[in-house]
Amino acid sequence: MRSSWHSVDASAAPPDPGSAEKLDDLVERLRSLKVWAGDPSYEWITGRVNSAWSAAGRLSGELAGKSTVADCFRLGRRRVNVDLVVAIVQTLHPNAGYVAQWRQKLRVLTGEIRAAAQVRVQDALPRELPGFTGRAAELGRLWAALQHTAVTGGAVVVSAIAGAGKTQLAVRAGHLLVRDGLVDRVLFVDLRGFHPSPAQPAADPSAVLDGFLQLLGLSGQQIPHDLPARSAAYRARLAGTQTLVVLDNAADADQILPLLPRTPGCPALITSRRALAELDAATHLAVDVFAPEESTVFLTRATIGVPAGSDPRAVDRIARRCGHLPLALGLVAGHIRGTPGWTLTDHADRLDERHRQRRLDTGVELAFDLSYQDLPAHGQRLLRLTALHPGQDLDDHAAAAVTGSDLPTTQAVLSHLCRDHLLQEDTPGRYTMHDLVRTYATGRADDEDPPRERHAALTRLFDYYLATAATAMDTIYPAEAHRRPRIPAPATPAPDLSEPGPARAWLDTERPTLVAVAAHTATQGWPAHTTRLSATLFPYLATQFLTDSLAVHGHALHAASRAGDPTGQARALTSLGFAQGLLSRYGLAAEHLQQSLRLFRQAGDPTDQARTLASLGAVEERLGRYQSATEHLRQALTLHRNVRDRTGKAFALNCLGVVEACLGRYRAAADSHEQALALCREEGDHTGEAGALRGLGIVEVRLGRYQPAGDHLQQALVLYRRFGSRLGEARTLDCLGILHTRLGQPAQATEHHLRALAVFGVTGDRDGEAWALNGLGEAAHAAGRHADATSHHTTAHVIAADTGDRDQQARAHAGLGHAHRALGNPAKARHHYQHALALYVALGTPAADEVRIHLATIDNNLSARRGQTTVDFEESPSCEGTGDCGVVT
Repeated sequence: MRSSWHSVDASAAPPDPGSAEKLDDLVERLRSLKVWAGDPSYEWITGRVNSAWSAAGRLSGELAGKSTVADCFRLGRRRVNVDLVVAIVQTLHPNAGYVAQWRQKLRVLTGEIRAAAQVRVQDALPRELPGFTGRAAELGRLWAALQHTAVTGGAVVVSAIAGAGKTQLAVRAGHLLVRDGLVDRVLFVDLRGFHPSPAQPAADPSAVLDGFLQLLGLSGQQIPHDLPARSAAYRARLAGTQTLVVLDNAADADQILPLLPRTPGCPALITSRRALAELDAATHLAVDVFAPEESTVFLTRATIGVPAGSDPRAVDRIARRCGHLPLALGLVAGHIRGTPGWTLTDHADRLDERHRQRRLDTGVELAFDLSYQDLPAHGQRLLRLTALHPGQDLDDHAAAAVTGSDLPTTQAVLSHLCRDHLLQEDTPGRYTMHDLVRTYATGRADDEDPPRERHAALTRLFDYYLATAATAMDTIYPAEAHRRPRIPAPATPAPDLSEPGPARAWLDTERPTLVAVAAHTATQGWPAHTTRLSATLFPYLATQFLTDSLAVHGHALHAASRAGDPTGQARALTSLGFAQGLLSRYGLAAEHLQQSLRLFRQAGDPTDQARTLASLGAVEERLGRYQSATEHLRQALTLHRNVRDRTGKAFALNCLGVVEACLGRYRAAADSHEQALALCREEGDHTGEAGALRGLGIVEVRLGRYQPAGDHLQQALVLYRRFGSRLGEARTLDCLGILHTRLGQPAQATEHHLRALAVFGVTGDRDGEAWALNGLGEAAHAAGRHADATSHHTTAHVIAADTGDRDQQARAHAGLGHAHRALGNPAKARHHYQHALALYVALGTPAADEVRIHLATIDNNLSARRGQTTVDFEESPSCEGTGDCGVVT
């Protein structure tokens, strides 16, 4: 091995990382790059990497060793340190564009891009550590800084080495702020800046903002897609509030900057192992290890009742051997309490002896080793295996699954590990592991558990999550159970999810973990788990968790593609298409569904073909492609009849009823909805039943059958409220508003439209907002408030143009024509009627005939206006819109 860097052949190009398909391919290219760069020694590379990292502010404990650098060039690795490989590439060829290519390829191959998008955010602080001790001076300085930033909206950065207690100090200060009323809301996130597992990379700030915005009241559909827009929306929602934002475990300033509130009344509290000097406007507080006297106080309080023995300075010796590091002191204190009959002097002597024998370098490593060796065998095993969990936290059932143990034994071991500070119970029943503990435990698992046993442990864990999710879904959506894969019951304990309340609560709590499981299984050898989890969770995620829906189904598509599973690919594409449709991305939705349909046809799968055709028909209806929508829905109906899928047939009939109503075929539409209603009631499909009742009700409004229309809409409202569908409730309220306008009751109509609009705003249903605003405009016009009608229709048109809903654009133009005509502005009225006519003609709907009548009347009046009275007429209600408020949700 050469000890210096030989000259580089500038005429040869460095190896291209872009063509690598797996990690070994990339390692081969890294080896080639080393040769291309003159084949420098590992020692030389290590020195250059560490020099660059030191200059960037990394602490000595974070620097790389020569063996670690050499290990990056070893084939057969399942995981790599992305930061270190990028630093090596930067050393060998310091070209920014070339380094960026490596970073991107590493992120793709390790699954980091998808994993970084998964993060758990909280609207409460973690629980305080019992017996918080010391840090009086630091807490005083932090408290003073936070009092100032609570007014200005600035930031405070707490930096320290790993294990120094940064998070506990921040949590303590946060609870004091809440207690004293300086803030009344909290947003908390662990940014995973230094997580040891490649499956848990530093959190993407865009994903953090997605979670924060949902906690602040925005739905998935309302959240902007690009990072600057999300930051702006986040700060707008924080304006006028008193919110503490805790950004724990930050990686660097780039991760932090988009997350800073920059809003008066909203302080940011940041913790990191790095100084984050780039945040020059922030207040910086560097925290060291405990002072010797603080260590003594901590250990004395933590070991009350343990005799000192012959050495009165035993506590000081223990503290010194732990390096005064709070994490190490806590671990050793837990060990001391668990060894009755020993004195503090005995413990001090043992620590000295182990240090001499093992020559351990740090106090925390010594503490880990001591705590681990004194655990019972089943405690050691649980610690090792839970460190393999891909999520941020877990409960007792997941711990029992990964170890294959019974629940009482698992709960007892979890309590033991918490007492020894090897686990933390941040919220009741949810257990987390410090990054350093995870690193230590993962290393122990690699040394003590053969690969087949680690694989078996994770398989039990993934089986548990898949089976429990399936149970919850069967409880909440029983009529759709036949559409989901059949999952066998888990071989390990599972919670009782036989009632809808606990089932939904379990899904809501475990949702971030389920997304992490989908990401891990897609890339680490369990593709069938990914695809089945995607199919199982589909209706739950589609209700409101659209970002997670895209992530899970995207993982499923990736897993199925790598596994050569065309059916899995097709099902994932169908789910992605449905989710894109709910986000009003109708073009992309149609593209996904068409790809899915081709794959299902190649596989000869009529059941899934039928479902995909029905979904494609619903999307084409939103795009105004009524003819092709009708063709696809009729094909779906034929296939559903052939395979005897009655709930699928009902879904297609409801979609067909929507299209027929758009085309003015109201009697045919009513017949489709009535058939769907009968099928849903026979099958116990309450979701489909509510949709059929709503669709039937709005069609009956068009037909002038106001009494049955009101009855059916009220029945739909009761059903939606019974199973908690706010979106369905809002759409039904909007339909009731149209009914009251037809009945000449504009005040009641306005009330219903306003209630619908409020829910659409919260759920982010942009199409629904356009519907409700147009309804408000029609009610205002009927009440003689023509200026209000103009305002409502104008806003509706802006939204409909943004989502591409041509029917509601036309409805808005027609409404503006009515309002301007009533206000005495025939030229403006004519302008809007012409726009409405062009849209309705393009859509092929009968509403075009009604608009032609309005245009002809205006033209006649304009030609005869000299000396004549303008002819007035009652506008036809046919221009209220041709659809039914969207049966398919």
